[in-house]
Amino acid sequence: MSPPLIPELPWTEIENSLWADGFGRVGAILTASQCEELRATYADADRFRSRIDMARYRFGRGEYQYFANPLPHVVEQLRESLYRHLHRTATEWMKALRDGSSYPASFGAFLKLCRERGQTRPTPLLLRYHAGDYNCLHQDVYGAVVFPFQLVVCLSKPEEEFSGGELLLVEQRPRAQSIGHAIRLQQGEGVVITTRSRPVKGSRGYYRAAVRHGVSRVESGERFALGVIVHDGK
Repeated sequence: MSPPLIPELPWTEIENSLWADGFGRVGAILTASQCEELRATYADADRFRSRIDMARYRFGRGEYQYFANPLPHVVEQLRESLYRHLHRTATEWMKALRDGSSYPASFGAFLKLCRERGQTRPTPLLLRYHAGDYNCLHQDVYGAVVFPFQLVVCLSKPEEEFSGGELLLVEQRPRAQSIGHAIRLQQGEGVVITTRSRPVKGSRGYYRAAVRHGVSRVESGERFALGVIVHDGK
């Protein structure tokens, strides 16, 4: 696989969008061949540490698999790039939320922090949906250490290989009605989303808004997606 394009992205615009909306589109970051190569790994059980049937756990319908170490090279690069470009913004978010958490400059140091808290298992995953499948609103939190941003990349061609299946984001603000976003992604296109909660500017400073994400019902075909979660899990 050739290196992903993520290091060349307009990170200032992405950060501004994260502050304003809680998500930031990053454009096409994987080629069609990269998408197809990742999709092809789904049938290779040795590449994954576990498989989850969503219906069994009432997470929705469909299934996903967590990659085992070593991660595919392109996934590892995306994960490291996401951390490298956004760790300062992550610390600023925690300061705005009066959380007290901070994130070290190096990705290796961050993973060491995860290990110290018992979070040793990789969390990037491949998701597969067929017609009628969907993913309930949720948050990808696997322990005390949580990086506030994660990346979602669509690996299938909308309208050609599937229909429906939009990425859903729902932001719950205190004492107010929720705000929803339906994000349609092309093959290879990614979006950085909020992992758990984000700061929203109010008249008295920032307040915390919880954010959950999911996938609307796939109407036809088969949809694959890549989820790049930065923190390891227990």
